[in-house]
Amino acid sequence: MLKQPAEPLDLMFQALADPTRRRMVERLTLGSASVSELAEPFKMSLPAVVQHLQVLEQSGLVKTQKVGRVRTCTIDPGALSLAEKWINDRRIGWERRLDRLGAFLDALPDDGDPGT
Repeated sequence: MLKQPAEPLDLMFQALADPTRRRMVERLTLGSASVSELAEPFKMSLPAVVQHLQVLEQSGLVKTQKVGRVRTCTIDPGALSLAEKWINDRRIGWERRLDRLGAFLDALPDDGDPGT
């Protein structure tokens, strides 16, 4: 089976599937941070942290910039809006279906017998 190129949304959800990467994204929503600052709360090697950041960067969620010896990471809020739009589109579709079901059930005749 041929490996198809991953869609941006697939890469994003794949990146967010890992709890470590979600925590990194949560930290970056507070502001930019260096790789070493992001690594502080985790009990893993710096190369492991860099691998997680590479996945986040490939997904488009995180941008990095190297100035001298310091690599600074920032969140790309526009990338999060892609996931938000996809989730909202699914939610809106289900809300419409449930609204139609509710309208259908409301239109059923009520025979007044609570036992049926």
